Order: sequence, then C-alpha cells, then structure tokens
Amino acid sequence: MVVGLNYRTAPVGVRERFWIGETRRYEALVQLSRAEGIEEVIVMATCNRTEFWLWTTDVTLAANSAMRFLGSEYGLKLCEWKHFYRLLDEGALLHIFRVASSLDSMVVGEPQVVSQVNEAWKQAQKIGATGRFLDAVLQKALAVSQRVRAETAIGNAAVSIPYAAVELTRQIFGKLEHKKVLLVGAGKMSEMSARELLKHGAGSVRVVNRTLEHACELANKLAGVAFPFEERLQHMAKADIIISSTSCPHTILSREEAESVIRERRNRVRKNNNESEDLPLVIVDIAMPRDIDAAVREVEGVYLYDLDDLENVEDRNASEREAAAREAQKILQAEAEGFRRKLMAETAVPTIVALRQRLDELCRQELHAFRQENGPFSKNQDEMLAAMMSRMTQRIAASLSRELKGLPEKTEQELLTTALHRLFHLPTTEPGIVDAKSV
Repeated sequence: MVVGLNYRTAPVGVRERFWIGETRRYEALVQLSRAEGIEEVIVMATCNRTEFWLWTTDVTLAANSAMRFLGSEYGLKLCEWKHFYRLLDEGALLHIFRVASSLDSMVVGEPQVVSQVNEAWKQAQKIGATGRFLDAVLQKALAVSQRVRAETAIGNAAVSIPYAAVELTRQIFGKLEHKKVLLVGAGKMSEMSARELLKHGAGSVRVVNRTLEHACELANKLAGVAFPFEERLQHMAKADIIISSTSCPHTILSREEAESVIRERRNRVRKNNNESEDLPLVIVDIAMPRDIDAAVREVEGVYLYDLDDLENVEDRNASEREAAAREAQKILQAEAEGFRRKLMAETAVPTIVALRQRLDELCRQELHAFRQENGPFSKNQDEMLAAMMSRMTQRIAASLSRELKGLPEKTEQELLTTALHRLFHLPTTEPGIVDAKSV
C-alpha cells in the first residue's frame, strides 16, 4: 500500500507542511514500523512528495496508523485529507515503479529520483523497517527503472529542475551574459543549477552556506567565491540571480529583508551606473521546505519562483518525452501485473506448505490405522501402500496449490486460504516469501 501526497495532489505550501526532513526520517520509520497494521515501511520524502510505502495484512489499520502519525507529528487536519491518496496492491506497485522510473516526477525522466529511492530504501533497511516483501518490491522497482532507461528514450534531453530554473531566469533577462549568481546552499541542486546558468553565459558565482567549508568546496568547483551565511543579505543585493536550496527548516528571507535588499540594490545600481532604471532580481527557491517567504513576491523588482512554478516551464522536448513515457508505461504495467502475481503466489506459500504437511499427517494416520486393521503386510506391499498414499497427497496438494496461486484477485485468494485453513485445521502462519523449492 502507498499512502501519501505529491505535487499533483497538493501545492508546495501543503507539501512543505508534511515534508519529513532527513533528520526526522529515521524517527518516522521507527514510529511507523511499530504502528498497528504496518509490517514493513519505507518513507519516501522529496521536494515533490511525501509517501509511506507499506506492506500490511490490514490496510485499514495501516492507513489509519499513517494518518495518525501525520496528525500527531505534523498537525494533519480532516480538511487536508483530500490531498492524500491510498493505493493498494497492483496500483501501489505500479506507483512505486513509476516513481523509481521517474515517470511520476514533476520533471519526467530526471535522473536524481533513482538515488532518492535507493537512499529511502537504505534508511529503512538500516533500522530493520523493511523485510522480505518491500525488499523484493524495491529490488524489482530499481530493476524496472533500469529497463525503462535502457529500452526507451525517457532519459534523453531530460528537463531537469536546474534546467527549468534557467528557463525562468531567461524569461526575465533574455540573455544571461554577465549576470551575477548567488547560491544560497551548497548542495547538489545548487551546483547543478549554477552549472546550467554558467553554460548559458552567466558571469560570477558566489556561494553562501551555513557551513563555510562546504561553500568553499562548491565555490572552488565553479571558480566562484564563498562567504559566510550571515552575510547573505549583502550578497543578495549584489546578485542578479539567486538560487536558494538549503535544508533550513524555516525561511531565510522575509518580505522586510527582501525590501531592504532591493533598496540596497537600487542604491548600488544608481551609484555605480548613474541610472534610474532598476534591474530585476530573480530568486528561484528550489528548497523543501521553502527558503523564501511567499510574501517576497509582493516586493517590487523581485521575481520569485518556487517548485510549483518550475512545473509550468515549457518542455521543448515534450512530444518526444510523451511518446517515451507512453512506451515506458506499457513496460511498467506489464512488470507490475507480473510481479503482483508473483507476490500473491509467494504469500500463498506458507498455506501450501502447511497444507502439504497436514495432508502428509492425515495420510500417515490413515495408513497406520489401515495396517492395524488389515495387516501385517509384506515389505513390498507396505512400500506400495506408502507410495500410493504419497502420490495421492502430492496430487491433492498440487491441485490446491495451482488453484490458490492462480487466482487473479487477492480477495478470492484470501477466501480460499481461509477455507483451506478451516477445512484442514491448518495452523496460523505468518506471511513471507518462502523458497519455492520448499513447496
């Protein structure tokens, strides 16, 4: 089961409320893995989505546990449930495959999602929040992602978030030659955005970051200059383009601070160039939660863009990418259907093993009673009787096994499983992926 919200169901203002930062993901995994109805769990949290990937034997209990967690830890209200979705079985599998293959990304085909999925899986494994089922699902999802990239053009000319950020700045400035760039935050997205800007002619790059050492490392890569985070406002006043991508839990630029930056910027421009015309300041906020107060949009002379704005950037390769996405979707659909059948078959294995053991036990009891009543038998006769009983057990078990594994619907499988347990008084077994050789 998948429970969550993403950029399609919730605007950035809602997504950032329920975004689970990296430092809190381990805590979330621990709480959810101990919650009612949840057997296994992975927390997938990016700027585009917050999702819980679950394995459960009781979907209602598991979904309620996930929503209770969001209510207690993040203040989820009843009126906000409309932003969340709950996907089950094949729908959940297909969704996870789509995410891993970047078909469900705001930027279809973007390569970063594979590492994000991998990291979410590793985090869950580290504390034992996953087991046989979700491990199998994630292993398959990453394999499907590789197949999609190998067999389709989904990754060609990908419109990345850095690319979209550049396109937005070009809409304002036209050409980017000699424009001064300030990076607030020294992460991977900041670096990628700066490289895109430099490729399109941008001039100097400055980097501010809470850890000055990291700012220096990135500045060296970009032939730029690093400064302490506390000096960010004075360097904002000197910039034409600001890319903000920190992991700060609160905003780092308020409306009042932005107005101060614009005043300083105007004074500098007039003093240096003796011009009355003001140059715009473009701020692209690609952080989650957002770095820049939304009220900064109201400041004259500032063009503020966030993640929702990036979604609307024109995709020059749209037709090619749509064709690739349709081709990839067919692959995902077939893979999800096949893998769901495999999972259903494997969940039936404990019942089949228990059934075979019960049939063997019944045959031994009946054979013993038959010997007592009609024996003694010669060695050959005794072996023939044992062989006949064994063949009967195998035939019955094989027939029921094919019927149980071959049912197309989960509900039908559950009904037959319940019937077999009642008819043959089978012990309750924990679901798990069992080696098929043991059947």
